[in-house]
Amino acid sequence: MKLLQYFFGIVIAQIAIFSLVVLNSGSLKGESLLRIAIPALFIALVIAFWFSSIAKHHSKDVVSKVKDEFATEKEKIQANAEREKERVRKQAQKEIRNETTKAHAKANFKVGASFAGVLGVGALFVMAQMMTAGLLVISTAVGGMGGYYLRSKRAKTLELTSIDVKAIETKPKKAKKLDQLDA
Repeated sequence: MKLLQYFFGIVIAQIAIFSLVVLNSGSLKGESLLRIAIPALFIALVIAFWFSSIAKHHSKDVVSKVKDEFATEKEKIQANAEREKERVRKQAQKEIRNETTKAHAKANFKVGASFAGVLGVGALFVMAQMMTAGLLVISTAVGGMGGYYLRSKRAKTLELTSIDVKAIETKPKKAKKLDQLDA
């Protein structure tokens, strides 16, 4: 469609120049050439402004179309990034939960084994007829085991509810101040 706009402008310019030449067809001297040249320059100037206006409107249309496409693409990228960020965060929380559970299980096994060893020593003291020392060791081991058990259960419930992972940060961290680096 833009071709037709330019085509009509060129046709109008040619018709105007042709009509000027036909009107001054008697003799082409300096004065008649001047009578043709001045209107032809004016016509060329008007048509140049017309073509410039058409080009500006066309470029504005193209720029607005590209801006709209860019905005929709940007929204798609942001939505995909948010989905990916949420997926990574959930996966990281799941991994942390699994690793925490494994670490607690290993720690509980080690602590249980050490308490069993202490209970064994207490039982050995009781069998060796060292009742006071044996009962003291057994009661200390049982009290420690109970305290450890209650603390681990409380820590586990608090720890799992307070897990918050930021896998992707949206804002860059600020650089440390120079006086903090010197310290």
